[in-house]
Amino acid sequence: MEAVWSLRGDSVEAAAAARDSGTVRLRRAARVPPVRPRRPDPEGDAAPMAGERILVVEDDADLRDVVTRYLRSEGYATLEAADGPAGARLAETEGPDLIVLDWMLPGQSGLDLARRVRAAGGTPIIMLTARGEEPDVIVALEVGADDYLVKPVSLRQLVARIRAVLRRAHAGAAPASPEAIVLGDLRLDLAGHTARRGPRLLPLTATEFKLLAALARSPGRVFSRLQLMEAAIGDYYEGYERTIDSHISHLRHKLGAPDPIETVHGIGYKLSVHGDREPCG
Repeated sequence: MEAVWSLRGDSVEAAAAARDSGTVRLRRAARVPPVRPRRPDPEGDAAPMAGERILVVEDDADLRDVVTRYLRSEGYATLEAADGPAGARLAETEGPDLIVLDWMLPGQSGLDLARRVRAAGGTPIIMLTARGEEPDVIVALEVGADDYLVKPVSLRQLVARIRAVLRRAHAGAAPASPEAIVLGDLRLDLAGHTARRGPRLLPLTATEFKLLAALARSPGRVFSRLQLMEAAIGDYYEGYERTIDSHISHLRHKLGAPDPIETVHGIGYKLSVHGDREPCG
């Protein structure tokens, strides 16, 4: 098998041709673009915050090089790992702001690494993988990925998704949102971007926290999947709406019993927690 990564404009594509020898050879079909200063975004998207670091865990050296060069050209600092164990070490010791994670990695799968990262905290994860079947997407989101991209990928789309996920991760720290919401034994600290049920700190992803906050701001109100997607993601991606079900399922598991999220068949979801809503300064 001969695998060729090619760069076309801002897209990375893979082409494979079977060979009798069964060997694998990688070559560049085009020059990797040089690092350049980030251009102002005409749509007003915010530049990366100072010091934001992206960990790219990808075993294909050519693809990893293309992605990290492009990220640096967009103003991000990068960390690199070529296998699962190296990615796990960097995630633990370096504390990246976001991880771009391949699924099929030597040593430890990206799925296992995502579980490990999610168990340790709320570092956002974007899966970047050749596995594009719906069951794969659902499994990745259920173990804690915040977004999912299938190769071949547009580098501009990858950066747009990174910005969107980081916006959600930073949203709770905005000084204009000092409020907390208390519903029975459920407490959301919107400023600190944390959630507790009783004394238990909930290890929520950025997307899960945004979903729970949207539901908790209007307990008893029924939200459609589209409304929840817009609240949690801020953008509409075709085909992404149904993945809200996976995020809700994962959120329910972390909240535990009794389940405060009710499914309203044919419409969406609502939060029903005994106790009054108490905004706190």
